[in-house]
Amino acid sequence: MKPSDYNHMPAVYLKPAEISICENPTKVVTVLGSCVSVTFFNRRLKLGAICHGTLPHCRHGSHRKPRDGYCDEAFKFMECSIRYMLEKFRSLGVQNSEIEVKMFGGADTLASKRANTIGSRNVKIALEVIAEEKLHVTAADVGDNFGRKLIFISDTGEVFVKRLKNAQDRMNTK
Repeated sequence: MKPSDYNHMPAVYLKPAEISICENPTKVVTVLGSCVSVTFFNRRLKLGAICHGTLPHCRHGSHRKPRDGYCDEAFKFMECSIRYMLEKFRSLGVQNSEIEVKMFGGADTLASKRANTIGSRNVKIALEVIAEEKLHVTAADVGDNFGRKLIFISDTGEVFVKRLKNAQDRMNTK
């Protein structure tokens, strides 16, 4: 299928530092540069989740605030976002082995020659958390120097990716 085949679905635009956990069929759209989106999908429950993390680590570390055990800025951070989605899936009876994980973004959009950019650090921490939790990435499109527009279909786990290679692409992302 193609993205336009899902125009009948409720749609959500996922902004930076947000998570969407979808128990009903939903089309989630987001645009990434150095940020990273990780998607979770459980085929048995047709349950999908996607995050739009902007930074690798939570500066609050173990000093968490009350909201669901996470600080108020938790969804900015890859580390916290992935763990939050995983806890939600577990609370619904989903085992780690039942989660399909996909990862996108982490571009070096500023054409920096440094190896340790925000994008590469976001990808690195996401992969570390995924490995720690014994999850496996089934598909990925990360790195390079261009942004991406994603369309995530929550009840099938499909992700459509458009690479944004020029300014015109970036202006026409919504």
